[in-house]
Amino acid sequence: MSDLLKNIDARTRLAGTNKLEILLFTLGVDQRTNRRETFGINVFKVREVMRTPAITAAPEMPEAVEGMVSLRGVLVPVVDLGKYVGVGQESARDIMIVTEYNGHTQGFLVEAVDTILRLDWAQMRVPPEMLTAHMGGLVTAVTELPGNKLVMLLDVEKVLSETTRYDDSLLFKDIEPIDNADRYMVVFADDSSVARKQIMQTLDRIGIKYTGAVNGRQAWEELKKIANAAEASGRKVSDMLSLVLTDVEMPEMDGYILTRHIKSDLRFEGVPVVMHSSLSGMSNQQLGISVGVDEYVPKFEPQRLAKTLRRLILGEKDAPSAAPDKKK
Repeated sequence: MSDLLKNIDARTRLAGTNKLEILLFTLGVDQRTNRRETFGINVFKVREVMRTPAITAAPEMPEAVEGMVSLRGVLVPVVDLGKYVGVGQESARDIMIVTEYNGHTQGFLVEAVDTILRLDWAQMRVPPEMLTAHMGGLVTAVTELPGNKLVMLLDVEKVLSETTRYDDSLLFKDIEPIDNADRYMVVFADDSSVARKQIMQTLDRIGIKYTGAVNGRQAWEELKKIANAAEASGRKVSDMLSLVLTDVEMPEMDGYILTRHIKSDLRFEGVPVVMHSSLSGMSNQQLGISVGVDEYVPKFEPQRLAKTLRRLILGEKDAPSAAPDKKK
């Protein structure tokens, strides 16, 4: 099991190629379908896979949170994914997937891990509405493997949002509207329902108009419509579109490829692209720079996002909120 992720550093080279690798795992038998479903999580988010150490119960935790474990002196919350999803337990969920992103580490209990599968993001599809309803919006993408085997990519951000207790209103405190906000327009793309909700709340607080998309392909189609409308009216795209905000991981087309499309199309000259992701490592920021991203902002920091959007849209001269060191 320790060898499963030993080449994870080499896998970062996949970023920017519209490819990904997902760790496949099972949780048990779904009591609603009586089937053993296969789930996946992007390897970029996985730090290690291990046998579950002793878990210390903690008071007043959400039902799916089993407690805390100590990993190299750091207390890490542990979520039983099967219990969270509503999957029956046939055998002990004694394997823990340790994930680390957006500056936080957490463990997910699963029944078994299978293998690491390399795919093109184009093979990952937006889940059908029936599956979205069945899984409560927990699945961000699906793909079919030989033998009619369906793999569902989990929205880890949704899991953490619903198993972490915090005052959501504090995230948006002191975000002020900008003057003449109706003059500005933002297009954003994110496959996570939780992230989309936070982006919309942030933009609503600022007062800016926006159009949202669930992946890069859908966002690119919207952007081409704006570019065509600008051409037809004899205007510049930058007069109609103020900024593009994109996630990195998305089915069908990821944020790197979307950015490349935008930056290689002269019609979008003068339109900044901000990468908004939970993959906050320096390597991912550098890859964003390599495809032309103007700035990088970590997810789930609405006030930081609002400050960045205000500065880029209004041309304010404050220091960037998250400026990677290009020399590293």
